[in-house]
Amino acid sequence: MTEWIPVCRVSDIPVLGARRVARAQGLDVALFRTEADQVFALLDRCPHKGGPLSQGIVFGTSVACPLHNWTIRLDSGQAAAPDEGCTPRFAVQVQGDRVCLRADELAHHATELSRPPAGPAATRNCQQPCT
Repeated sequence: MTEWIPVCRVSDIPVLGARRVARAQGLDVALFRTEADQVFALLDRCPHKGGPLSQGIVFGTSVACPLHNWTIRLDSGQAAAPDEGCTPRFAVQVQGDRVCLRADELAHHATELSRPPAGPAATRNCQQPCT
């Protein structure tokens, strides 16, 4: 049986904005709220250079990375063409005004990912699996 953990209220997430959820291991999870009050969850990491998606601009069902303006779909984590790559997504359940995430995903999903190194020593790796 799947255990759902309440992490905040829908009203805690700004409309067309984001809120971060810290985890014991791994990068934060970014919760996004659309104008239609849909809530999505992605790892707070752009697949391009690791920018914090929670600081990006939400429009429609996408977010623009604040570093290089890559567009990431909130429902899949997939980068919009011509860019390639994806950000791991998390299952979300809204119960009334409560936003819940799966306990197993918070504990284990994409915990091995970190922000890529910046600068000339950085290597490009856009082939992260979309799960």
